[in-house]
Amino acid sequence: MKMKSFSKKQSGFTLIELVVVIVILGILAVVALPKFVDLSAEAGNAAANGVAGSIASSSAVNYAAKVAGKSGTVVLTSNNVCTNAILGSLVTGVTFVAAPANGNQYLASGTGDCSAAAAAGTAVSCNVAGYKGTAQTATVICSGS
Repeated sequence: MKMKSFSKKQSGFTLIELVVVIVILGILAVVALPKFVDLSAEAGNAAANGVAGSIASSSAVNYAAKVAGKSGTVVLTSNNVCTNAILGSLVTGVTFVAAPANGNQYLASGTGDCSAAAAAGTAVSCNVAGYKGTAQTATVICSGS
């Protein structure tokens, strides 16, 4: 009687193939890692830009409310409206401080002068800087007295 021989075919990856895949993944990680490591400055710029946009929008709405005769609007008539106290009264959800220490704190600066008699409706530029990144420009509409 003749015996049948069964041969099992092994399947899977060889050690060389596995090592090659690990090396390729390592190279990709080394190339991609620097791109994701320091995005904090870009994120800080984007956040400060968002706060600057919020200030610009709220000052325009504030001026429109003032022109429409609504009481309780923020008066923007000082010789420098680019202060933490004044701009901080236009937005909520963020804190204006002298030295930002985290992502929720910002510094307002600049020399936006709204003190002229005919300053109502004119635009001045203020800077908004966050904890990381560079200062962004906010356009503030003077409300007049």
